Amino acid sequence: MSRFVRPSKYRHVYGTAARRELCYDNVKISGNAWDTNLIKVNPKFFSLNWNSSGGGAFAVIPLSMTGKVSDALPLYRGHSAAVLDTDFSPFNDHLIASGAEDSKVFIYSIPEEIGEVDIEPVVRLNAHGRKVGQVLFNPVAENVLLSASADLTVRLWDVEKGLEKQEITGHMEVIQSVAWNYNGTLVATTCRDKKIRVFDIRSNKIVQQGDSHQGVKGSRVVWMGDSNKLATTGFSRMSDRQVNIWDAASLEKPLKSLNLDTSSGVIMPFYDGDSKMLYLAGKGDGNIRYYEYENDELYTLSEFGSNVPQRGIGFMPKRALNINECEIMRAYKVSNGIVEPISFTVPRKSDSFQADIFPDCTGDEPALTADEFFAGEVANPKLISLEKGFTASTKKEFVASAPAQAAEEAVVTAPKSDKDYQEAYHKLRQENEDLKNQIAQKDVKIRLLEVQLEQLTPA
Repeated sequence: MSRFVRPSKYRHVYGTAARRELCYDNVKISGNAWDTNLIKVNPKFFSLNWNSSGGGAFAVIPLSMTGKVSDALPLYRGHSAAVLDTDFSPFNDHLIASGAEDSKVFIYSIPEEIGEVDIEPVVRLNAHGRKVGQVLFNPVAENVLLSASADLTVRLWDVEKGLEKQEITGHMEVIQSVAWNYNGTLVATTCRDKKIRVFDIRSNKIVQQGDSHQGVKGSRVVWMGDSNKLATTGFSRMSDRQVNIWDAASLEKPLKSLNLDTSSGVIMPFYDGDSKMLYLAGKGDGNIRYYEYENDELYTLSEFGSNVPQRGIGFMPKRALNINECEIMRAYKVSNGIVEPISFTVPRKSDSFQADIFPDCTGDEPALTADEFFAGEVANPKLISLEKGFTASTKKEFVASAPAQAAEEAVVTAPKSDKDYQEAYHKLRQENEDLKNQIAQKDVKIRLLEVQLEQLTPA
């Protein structure tokens, strides 16, 4: 037997759950069955899909508000149906987007202090015909948002101007996950049709397409840092849970395929490009596996174990970790009624800055404006050093452009002095929404019929 041991700085990484008083208790987690992580985290807050009556809502809770969460916590309302996904802007810690079953995408500005009044959206984006399952900000360009919907389209938005900039088509079934690449020029998707696709997002072109996991349950994709590699999680034909590594330049077959186990929960992946570690958290599992990626191979490191099953998970941006304790990652685990921080640490005795495990990481300054991005410019994320520690940025004021605001106000504001006119106005709005949904459903049927016709037509 070989005595060679592969050298690795992360061989002894261990996960530690926070004490109960440092968790977030009494949270009311959405019971919606849509496949989502439920939670998103940034250096100041975490957002959580909330179980509320009277339409859709989510909560934004400051990280400093540990312990029991108040029943009077103000919620972020506006959606008329359950919220399915949220995402914080990487360049403005006080800006968040949400997508919901009502087919709308809303943008909210998070106040500095928690008040007693529910928060309303500052921008409403309404172009999808069916429920919006994913929202994701661009990692390089400011105020550029992607939304994916059950109408089989992905759309790009300039949220500051409130404008749709691009519609991406090509999916034949519901989109299950989306991921930006390192410089925000390509998007990878997994789909219920068991395909993995890579899009040139600004030109609506499919760069690569291939067969992904062949199981019927949910599949996820993440881009592996600044490399041209992808990691996907899903199920085999025999319902084994799998993780595959792909070369984004050729999706004919995976570079590496690893069967994990036979559990039924969807695996939520997260990749840390700085440490080249892949974290896998299964829904309904208590454990979180983690691997190191090197030379197209996944090397098992260890796993965090717990007897409390997780419903969702979110990961903290690298710039806000505790470098003095050699914390290389922090996860926020959602279980029934509680959100639990889990710290992943490299054991080191030295008190000095560990430059080998904390390379320069992505900061909170954008490399491009939205206009530059949509004009075709390309840039890598701006990096920062963590040697002097992390300092939370001051709140950036988000101001939607005047034309978009005025148009939105014209749409949502109705006269209050004339009751009959107001009722007629809302009735017409509802009829318009119903017609849009019918058109979207017919578009889906037309696409499916076209595909079937192509398959029946002899070459």
